[in-house]
Amino acid sequence: MVTYFNGDFVDDDDARISVRSRGLNYGLGCFGGVRGYLADDERQVYVYRLADHVTRLQRSAKVLFMRLPGDHAEVSSILVELLQRNDVHYDVYIRPLLFSNSNRLAPLLREEDSCFTAFCMPLRRYLDKDSIDVCVSSWRRVSDNAIPARTKPTGLYLNSALARREAHDNGFDEAIFLTERGQVSEGSAEHVFIVRRGVLYSPPSTEDNLDGITRRSLISLITEDLGLPFVERSIGRSELYTSDEMFLCGTGAEITPVRSVDRRLVGEGEIGPITKRLQTYFGDVVRGRVERRREWLTPVWT
Repeated sequence: MVTYFNGDFVDDDDARISVRSRGLNYGLGCFGGVRGYLADDERQVYVYRLADHVTRLQRSAKVLFMRLPGDHAEVSSILVELLQRNDVHYDVYIRPLLFSNSNRLAPLLREEDSCFTAFCMPLRRYLDKDSIDVCVSSWRRVSDNAIPARTKPTGLYLNSALARREAHDNGFDEAIFLTERGQVSEGSAEHVFIVRRGVLYSPPSTEDNLDGITRRSLISLITEDLGLPFVERSIGRSELYTSDEMFLCGTGAEITPVRSVDRRLVGEGEIGPITKRLQTYFGDVVRGRVERRREWLTPVWT
């Protein structure tokens, strides 16, 4: 596989950093997660909401005093060229990563130490189940005033790793974070939606969670395309137990139905009709079958 590393396209084995790197030692960096989907012709690949992902990366870099290797168009071009150089004709995941590559001691963010890399890999399903069992984690989501979740920082994912390990050790597939105030924040790497009496609800990005591109996409599809009622508001823990349907969403997770929370079945313990409808429609959108949403897709092959 070919990887973009610090200004050049190189073989994966040649994309190396020092063990002294601040990015490795202190988790100084931010990243993105971008999906590409194989079209029905089995040749074209559509990168989903590339412009939005690059914009978020730019904003993350600004907050963290880091520097990308070019403007919006240049970074977008690097990610598309990465897929072309790897001859991608399959569902793919792209990981752009910006980190501090200084070998100096002490955690210090400096624009001049920025190093940008991007790699890709085949990816069909992130959570390999039709529906999952989740728990509410004993770990709390890190506050935005401690580590800003909206920048998708590398160091923050120790928080996610602890919660996911706890979930797996106790027989669950995924964990749900609460904020320090006890409100639902997000999963370890996914946003939360619930359905109650036909209305969809999701906590806002001010609940210490990422400003999710997939989440914003779904809100548009729910309200504008499918005409379903949606409310953005804080969600209490016990509401998860009494919801009729629940699903997690994200670039990796796409739309993943939740079967149970803390061993309490969600609804009847089956994929609900609203979740199923949205899951099917989202699949049509990302593969280019919905004309009105084609502007969200960037073709890799011309």
